[in-house]
Amino acid sequence: MASLAQQFTGLRCPPLSSSRLSKPFFPPKQTHKPSALSPIVSAAVAISNAQTKERAQLKQLFEEAYERCRTDPTEGVAFTLEDFHSALDKYDFNSELGTKVKGTVFSTDNNGALVDITAKSSAYLPVQEACIYKIKHVEEAGIVPGLKEEFIIIGENEVDDSLILSLRTIQHQLAWERCRQLQAEDVVVKGKVVSGNKGGVVALVEGLRGFVPFSQISSKSTAEELLNKELPLKFVEVDEEQSRLVFSNRKAMADSQAQLGIGSVVIGTVQSLKPYGAFIDIGGINGLLHVSQISHDRVSDIATVLQPGDTLKVMILSHDRERGRVSLSTKKLEPTPGDMIRNPKLVFEKAEEMAQTFRQRIAQAEAMARADMLRFQPEVSGLTLGSDGILGPLTSDLPAEGLNLSGVSPAVES
Repeated sequence: MASLAQQFTGLRCPPLSSSRLSKPFFPPKQTHKPSALSPIVSAAVAISNAQTKERAQLKQLFEEAYERCRTDPTEGVAFTLEDFHSALDKYDFNSELGTKVKGTVFSTDNNGALVDITAKSSAYLPVQEACIYKIKHVEEAGIVPGLKEEFIIIGENEVDDSLILSLRTIQHQLAWERCRQLQAEDVVVKGKVVSGNKGGVVALVEGLRGFVPFSQISSKSTAEELLNKELPLKFVEVDEEQSRLVFSNRKAMADSQAQLGIGSVVIGTVQSLKPYGAFIDIGGINGLLHVSQISHDRVSDIATVLQPGDTLKVMILSHDRERGRVSLSTKKLEPTPGDMIRNPKLVFEKAEEMAQTFRQRIAQAEAMARADMLRFQPEVSGLTLGSDGILGPLTSDLPAEGLNLSGVSPAVES
């Protein structure tokens, strides 16, 4: 500090003139250039003003709209409130339980399907009401978006006032109608056994469960043995009001057996093998193909020729309707002895042809038997057989020249 004072000691300032002291001192004016941020601030202020003005206009519009809705809500509407209710009534329908309505499926989920039935509220089809059969998803019953179908109202959901629809109820009604028709026609139907009890089995026909008593089943099979098998059935009782449906397998089998003619060829399935032959299922009837009737060649082991589950053609040799026994043969269908062992495919291809030959031999044998009977007992039928082998006419149904049986060759047992 001392050195600084010494420096200022030697300085001399010029004396101030009176003119300088008499004039007030004003600092020099500085000219300020406008800042570069001024246009941005001006624009922001302009935008803010525009937004404020727009908000004010919107507020005014809302207030006017609110006032109109409060005082005259239908102002500017092309139709009146009465017209609106009339339009609703035009597309309205009876939503009481049991009413049938037409609708279009517009979406599906794991639990069912939403259906548009042009109602005031939505409608829902639960998966358990989508089909008369048990399904896990509505698509298994062909229920997909866009499907147009007739439904029946079975309930209402109290949570959202939506209607509950059903297709199963309609199908159930149609199934009963179909069963009544089939009973009137007295036809044979196929029924799948789905359960059983001590009294019989339950079979599914046309989607309905019916009862088949053991007394009406032709075989001695148990309920466990018949489970999941199809049985030929005939209707015994159809009562929709009592939900009672009763079938008979015996009646169906009797009709099927009546159509089994000696020498006819049928398709069967090997059910089981025994040392003495094979049991063949021919349309619900069990027939025996004896080991001696499999081939002209000796068969020492049936398992080398047939196996359970094999499908084959067999010929009816005999049919005991009273005892329910049917004898079968593949031996008679062999074009040459041993074909059933060496080439069973050829046997099945030629089955009808060989069966026709067999039937012709049977007819020839019967004709010869009748001729012998007429030769020794002509009075039985009123016909005479001349020495030349001409069967003479004693009735107007035969030609005047008689029937020539001289060319009939005796039947040859193969």
